[in-house]
Amino acid sequence: VVGHPKYQESKRIAIFLSMPDEIQTEEIIEDIFKQGKECFIPRYKPRSNHMDMLKLSSAEDISSLTLTSWNILQPSDDDSAREEALAGGGLDLIFMPGLGFDKKGNRLGRGKGYYDTYLERCMKHPSGKPYTIALAFREQICESVPVAENDIQVDEILYEDC
Repeated sequence: VVGHPKYQESKRIAIFLSMPDEIQTEEIIEDIFKQGKECFIPRYKPRSNHMDMLKLSSAEDISSLTLTSWNILQPSDDDSAREEALAGGGLDLIFMPGLGFDKKGNRLGRGKGYYDTYLERCMKHPSGKPYTIALAFREQICESVPVAENDIQVDEILYEDC
């Protein structure tokens, strides 16, 4: 991941904080800061499909986050001091989670449409749609995954031995 050309050229990167059943992103986050890049993480709004990408100040900043009912660490709702990526310079790259992927770039998420809705907002930002890379285990690559009309394909899927 850290040797990928899109990662190397990106300055503003959004990445998910992994759940136990996802590719672990901790080392990537540490590298983002080591390389002097800006790191943004999701904050999901419950009972909606709205998500923002908020800036982390350091890898250690993760320990200050609150645990949601989904067991995901994220900035609290009353944390208004953090920059939201689209309120600033947008994003160059988004690393995306998922439950399953096909080789056409279709992604099966957890069903709320957070990333698809966020990418639609990115397309309206002056910096445009960021490059999207899904991080997957080989076992998550399928012949096909169910697709809805508002689903946005990922640009690339990285998995071991790909």
